[in-house]
Amino acid sequence: MESSYIVLNNIRFHAYHGVGVQEALVGNEFTVNLRLKVDISRAMASDEVTDTVSYADVYETLKAEMAHPSRLLERVAGRMVEQLFRQFPAVEAVELSLMKRNPPMGADIESAGVEIIRSR
Repeated sequence: MESSYIVLNNIRFHAYHGVGVQEALVGNEFTVNLRLKVDISRAMASDEVTDTVSYADVYETLKAEMAHPSRLLERVAGRMVEQLFRQFPAVEAVELSLMKRNPPMGADIESAGVEIIRSR
C-alpha cells in the first residue's frame, strides 16, 4: 500500500471565533475537513481499533480546541494540528481545513477559512 488516510468530512461546530464583538457574543457555524495520513495496514488485518486512530478520539480533540475562543481561525487550526500530532503518534501528516460559514464581511459568500497541510 502506497499510503492510507483517515478522513473526517464536514464536521460541524458552533463556536465563538472571530475579531468582531458580535461573533464573540452569538458565535457562528464552522466546518472542519480532515485527512490524517496513517498506516492502517495493521488495522486492515486485525480489525482492532487499537491498531488505528479512533475517529471518535480525533473528533473529541477537535471539539476541545473549538471550545477555546480565538480571534483568528489560523490560531484555532494551528492548535488543532498541534494537538493531533501530540495525541496521536501514528499520524504522519495532517491536512485540515477550518471554514467559517457565512462570515460577517458584507459579501455573498458561503464560507471562508484556512487550510493547513503539515507533516511530522
